[in-house]
Amino acid sequence: MATQLKKICISGYKSISPKHPLEIDLDNINILLGANGSGKSNIINFFKMLNFMMSGSFQLFVEKAGTSQVFLHYGTKHTDNIQGDLHFESHSEHNSYGFTLTHAAPDRLIITSEEIGWFSNNRAVHYDICEKSDFKESALMAYKDNYKKDIRLSEASHTIHSLLSNCKVYQFHNSSPGSPIRQSSHIDTSKYLQAEGNNLASFLHYLKTAHHLNYQRIASYINQIMPQFKDFYLEPNEKGYVSLKWTDIYPNDYVFLPEQFSDGTIRFIALATLLLQPQTTMPSVIIVDEPELGLHPSAIGQLAAILKEAAKHTQIIIATQSPGLVDEFEPKHITIIESDKDKGFSTARKLDEKELTDWLENYSLSELWHKNVIGGRP
Repeated sequence: MATQLKKICISGYKSISPKHPLEIDLDNINILLGANGSGKSNIINFFKMLNFMMSGSFQLFVEKAGTSQVFLHYGTKHTDNIQGDLHFESHSEHNSYGFTLTHAAPDRLIITSEEIGWFSNNRAVHYDICEKSDFKESALMAYKDNYKKDIRLSEASHTIHSLLSNCKVYQFHNSSPGSPIRQSSHIDTSKYLQAEGNNLASFLHYLKTAHHLNYQRIASYINQIMPQFKDFYLEPNEKGYVSLKWTDIYPNDYVFLPEQFSDGTIRFIALATLLLQPQTTMPSVIIVDEPELGLHPSAIGQLAAILKEAAKHTQIIIATQSPGLVDEFEPKHITIIESDKDKGFSTARKLDEKELTDWLENYSLSELWHKNVIGGRP
């Protein structure tokens, strides 16, 4: 078994209280279910922050937000720091990574502690890696390749950095005529699918030429939700740019433009491409916020099918409010995210199938959600 992210613990981050840390146990498929404002998107954003940290761009991430105040739970008057703890497991090892982010004048967040942990000889070993830190960016990169003082520290750092660097947050909400997802892209940008689908056309061209079976499965799923779709017309121009053109099943030679896909269809195309790509290009963890947005109800079953297919090769974390999508999964896959009504902080609770056995004899999960039996309602 490859190394997987098995547990996250977050405190002090956005809607998550420093006094009431949010813990989530993770499996191959993880569905975050909750109302608007419950904190689902903040959990997604935490993973996006981790990705910036692993690329040495943490300060850029903070600057893009405008101020450190937006990250601290109710600002610096209520929260001193943000803490994150992540646990990783494989069949042979158990690693951990923890960090603390602290406000610094005028509007910065700095990394004031970082710790790598692992099990060795039936005991837990923890190592502070801040000695190589400038407190602005993660010190993981300084340890991951070769740390001669302790080869086990170097191995653990490399494993953790590799997984978190390959933990990708995707969002395909913007499907307007001028959106990145509809634009032409150069074939040189085709080795992996970008976070907003900016290179969707060139990535599909790459799959068609190098991984044709995966490409055919993507086209097949698109045809299921759009029966008139036949195939993509992915011909690079003289400058190497590919456009998301396509043809239909009718006997003519007309080639359609990417603008002639509906919003829901082009979002589904991006999701199918993301989830049905070959294992060699697939991220270690795929995170998507509200993948059902804009999809016709009849497409939800196909979305669930490709989510389950992808989960054979990677970890899936999605945030959703779709009753139809929830019904496609088992209680063990569902984590309820709620906002404490008295104190306004986010909580997480994984469903227990045994506790719901009697209910599930007569009701679906979405019906239990609507009845507020499982929580997650406004």
